[in-house]
Amino acid sequence: MKGRLLQNLSINAIQLILNQLLGLGIFYILSTGLDKPSFGEINLVLAILLAAFNILSCGIDQLVVKKIAAGDDIRSTLSLYICHVLFTGIVFYGIIIGAYFLMPHSGLLYWLLALIGAGKLFIFFSTPFKQAANGMERFKMLAYMLVVSNVIRCFGLIVLSLSGALSLHNIVILFIGGDAAELVFCVLIFVFSVKIPLGVRWNRVKYFTLLREALPQTGVVLITSALARFDWIFIGILVSTVKLAEYSFAYKIFEISSLPLLALAPLLIPWFTRIFRQDVIPTEELKLLARIEMMIAALTVLLLNICWSPVIDGITAGKYGLINVKTIFILSLCLPFIYLNNFFWSIYFSQGYLKMILLSFIITFSVNVAGDIILIPFFKNEGAAAAFLASCIVQTVYYLKKNSAIELTKVWQPLLICLLCAASSGFISQLFFKNNWIMLSSAVLIYGLLLFATKQVRQSDQNIFKRLLS
Repeated sequence: MKGRLLQNLSINAIQLILNQLLGLGIFYILSTGLDKPSFGEINLVLAILLAAFNILSCGIDQLVVKKIAAGDDIRSTLSLYICHVLFTGIVFYGIIIGAYFLMPHSGLLYWLLALIGAGKLFIFFSTPFKQAANGMERFKMLAYMLVVSNVIRCFGLIVLSLSGALSLHNIVILFIGGDAAELVFCVLIFVFSVKIPLGVRWNRVKYFTLLREALPQTGVVLITSALARFDWIFIGILVSTVKLAEYSFAYKIFEISSLPLLALAPLLIPWFTRIFRQDVIPTEELKLLARIEMMIAALTVLLLNICWSPVIDGITAGKYGLINVKTIFILSLCLPFIYLNNFFWSIYFSQGYLKMILLSFIITFSVNVAGDIILIPFFKNEGAAAAFLASCIVQTVYYLKKNSAIELTKVWQPLLICLLCAASSGFISQLFFKNNWIMLSSAVLIYGLLLFATKQVRQSDQNIFKRLLS
């Protein structure tokens, strides 16, 4: 079991690193090769489509992972989910096409939505196979599924850029081709690797039973989808696509900085599902896991803020670095809260507390939307970041108040301690050093020493960590 866990974590980490590097390459070429208004329009369209297709999943995607991990029939569960994505995806794209007849003189934004939406529809059709692979813990196969589109898009953009053919038209064609290739690849690798007969069998009773079971999670998906990109859409429509270009660049780097969490998160649902079926819950191991996550999150906050301006201004010719210093600082403070929220969400989801999770996201969404409406008109991108930080903090407080495990009531303490260690090490290094690389090295060293001094790293952790892996 220990070897399998490490293997799964390694495969998932490699896939995420590769995918994030490819995604970063795509983002870098688009952000530097396009003017800010065009880059902002693409991001506005992607934000709308991301929210829409997440909502169309109705929360069934995560439920499928849980059901397959718990031993439910894979073929039957997968068939129901395929029926769902085919029906909802076709209806949604039909609405987009139908909008043309209501607005025949649609502008560039509509055509970007329709064309890029076709590609995202292919991605949506591939999700049942990815979620089934996740639930079966076939992470190597899942890794192949997840990198196909980004490989095609990244290397395609490199060719377009070097050949001087980087245009909005060619970019859209490339995106559609990459997304279609991912769908074909996912179907083929699943059929030949899993050896499960693939078929679409409509069962009305089972489908509506699945929908009812996913109903609380559907509410969560509705809210998280809007929460994830509401600020992008709000900035793009009510402020300007230029400000959205700047904010989306900072937000993308912020998302990439959560790479360790992205590597760990898919493993937690199957793992916690098994753990909370046991008579004895390994609370010491869970507490160590939460503390490790807080140390990693705070270290990321430290690295992100020290490296931001010199690195980003250097690679974007001054377009997105200094102008986003305040935005990235506020966003980076969200990281420890996001780690802790995912930790508790995985526990509650594995235990089936879907209604409680739904309420948490309703509260979080309300805080975020209210913050966006109040702060964005006055503070623009910094206001959006502050609203998101406030929503993350509120969600953390809610999860802590709902926690019934006495042993986990103090897992918030490492969050504050690690953040203070990171802030102190950054302040000290900036006070004594001017060279960026020396400043970075000294800050990391001081941070490590402060973790030992505050007993966030302990000698006894070694034995608990071994038990955690086993």
